Amino acid sequence: MDAKYEMHLSYLKDHDSAIFNAIVAEKERQMDGIELIPSENLVSQGVLEAMGSVPNNKYSEGYPGKRYYGGNEIIDIIENLAIDRLKKLFGAEHANVQPNSGSPANMAAYFALMELGDTFMGMKLTEGGHLTHGHKVNFSGKLYKCKQYGVDKETEMIDYDTVLKQAKEIKPKLILSGYTAYPRSIDFKRFREICDEVGAFCMADIAHIAGLCAGGAHENPVPYFDVVTTTTHKTLRGPRSAVIMCKGEFAEKIDKAVFPGLQGGPHEHTIAAKAVAFKEAQTPEFRDYSAQIVKNAKAMAEELMALGLRLVSNGTDNHLMLVDVFKSKNLTGKEAEHALEVAGIYCNKNTIPFDERTPWDPSGIRIGTPVLTTRGMKESEMKEVARFIAKALDNAKDEAKLRQIKADIKEFCSGFPFYK
Repeated sequence: MDAKYEMHLSYLKDHDSAIFNAIVAEKERQMDGIELIPSENLVSQGVLEAMGSVPNNKYSEGYPGKRYYGGNEIIDIIENLAIDRLKKLFGAEHANVQPNSGSPANMAAYFALMELGDTFMGMKLTEGGHLTHGHKVNFSGKLYKCKQYGVDKETEMIDYDTVLKQAKEIKPKLILSGYTAYPRSIDFKRFREICDEVGAFCMADIAHIAGLCAGGAHENPVPYFDVVTTTTHKTLRGPRSAVIMCKGEFAEKIDKAVFPGLQGGPHEHTIAAKAVAFKEAQTPEFRDYSAQIVKNAKAMAEELMALGLRLVSNGTDNHLMLVDVFKSKNLTGKEAEHALEVAGIYCNKNTIPFDERTPWDPSGIRIGTPVLTTRGMKESEMKEVARFIAKALDNAKDEAKLRQIKADIKEFCSGFPFYK
């Protein structure tokens, strides 16, 4: 997938060199390094073109066929294409493509299904959940009563019997599944059964695994869950935005929660880019890509463990891994993140289950394979990347060696160009 990316920057090159130079430098950083942040990806030329297009200029509050401004007949075509493609991709009865990001998408879903002060269940941030899954510093923990569940201390995986027991005691209005730092597959059917048993709304946030669900590499909860939210810029490989899918019976409540409940005019240029991504995700090539993400993650995990690094739950079923660098290398997550960045390897520090360290300097790092897979790398390259990681961590305090590793990584990455 070749992208003549810099052609889009001809005006900036001539009229705003400061921004032009910064954008080009960022492109070079992305191409010269190993991007392992599992919530990032590289989008196609089509997605980039749609995001930088004239629908940006149009105000279109409301929904197709029912706008508060005139002149939206073409915008309606764009938004309906995005809706129809998304519904087909996931088997959804209803879809709202207007949420601007993952957090407001979750907020809209909560507003639609619960009253302020209601109780719901979501996973603890420190064990794989997200801020919007009920953390006390977030709106989800301030506006609602959240009783959080976690993972089993021995397996570091979800114990569904424990979740059921907790749900029976709490009797929540809603149970949320889908996570940001959980390296194992999710038994969505079991969550549906638990919700039915306790009479709770069944919701999933599949922001991280949406591309895997769409591509058949992970179970897709959309057809039988009440509401499913997702961002569109992670494994789904679209623009930085979000969507909500739901059963038809919740359509009106979801739409009203998004607009006029939480948002004003939708970003139709981004919606156009989502439509492009949803079309791309329906191709055989995308299914192959989705499967390869998981193959690559498993190969990297096996090599990392062979090199002596401890992985949470001893492996992965999806696109990401949590590495316990404190136990493995006596490095904090912050130290490991910094050392890897100096070497041209990008990840993020992350808590691990039952972490005794602070979230600002935890025991782990979170890494994933979506970007490297998009660049065309396969299992053999994942093993090489694992060796780069181990070598950088072993030399975390030696800046000269880290700079040499960075030079080696730049040469390695040159064989996998994306934006030319």
